[in-house]
Amino acid sequence: MQFVDYSSAFNTIIPSLLTTKLEDLGLHSSLGDWISNFLTDRPQSVRGGNCVSSGLTLSTGAPQGCVLSPLLYSMYTFDCVATSSFTTIIKFADDTFIMGPISGNDERAYLEEIKHLENWCQENNLLNVSKTKELIVDCSRKQERHYQPVRTNGTTVERVDSFRYLGVHISQDLSWSRHTNSLAKKACQHLYHLRRLRDFRLPSKVLRNFYTCTTESILTGNITAWFGNSTKQDRQAFQRVVRSAERIIHTELPDLQTIYYKQCQTKARRIVKDPTHPNNKIFSLLRSGRRFRSLKTNTERLKRSFFSQAIQALNQGN
Repeated sequence: MQFVDYSSAFNTIIPSLLTTKLEDLGLHSSLGDWISNFLTDRPQSVRGGNCVSSGLTLSTGAPQGCVLSPLLYSMYTFDCVATSSFTTIIKFADDTFIMGPISGNDERAYLEEIKHLENWCQENNLLNVSKTKELIVDCSRKQERHYQPVRTNGTTVERVDSFRYLGVHISQDLSWSRHTNSLAKKACQHLYHLRRLRDFRLPSKVLRNFYTCTTESILTGNITAWFGNSTKQDRQAFQRVVRSAERIIHTELPDLQTIYYKQCQTKARRIVKDPTHPNNKIFSLLRSGRRFRSLKTNTERLKRSFFSQAIQALNQGN
């Protein structure tokens, strides 16, 4: 996997290129001209206290904080897609990464996709090589393989053993210990503020709301992705945080297993109701039409995965 970092993504939109892409998407030319006029010749200055900087006229990028900017950026990058059926490009706003399987030491499809993305970035005034990272997940039990280094714009891309993507630490061994340790440490820091609020004799209801918004939200972020395959030690570390919060608030709090189960069920129902979702076909009903078909799993890791446990939760809910 190669995680691509764009240099000030929203500030590098070229209005002329954006107008062309809007027309390719089927938007009327007058609307494209209106957006181009909105993005060009924009006066900007910075205020600090009673001081104001000299003005600067900008004709690139989209204004920060503008409600249109995220939509315009998504349209600007709509043509950034994989060129091979063997590779995948996943995008979320300006967070992008390439994923490609390597079988039999054949890296051609993966390397060609990286080269294609590099050319696309140059054409669209994007990419920051210094922050672009590569992560190799090798679950083979054979001897360690040697993969050739990836070079972008003449610079070798740094290879890392873990990367934080959309708030989740992805490790090269697909374990979640690094991610869970980071969450537990961050959640413990918020318990200090909870104790301070208790010392001010705030009602338990207020303390619980504070815990839910600050501490529980950290522990349950993207929980459906990692909790099922987390180790017993990692879960115990989380439960210690929850128990500490219970002693501070003097009230019972929901355990993470219950929250994970409910979120699995909610997410699975959302996928079932959305026929356009790429994983909709996984949740197929049995002939009776009452229960969903169980996934055939050969390993304990897959049995604890989201899809397996989501199907189990749906069947029990039905």
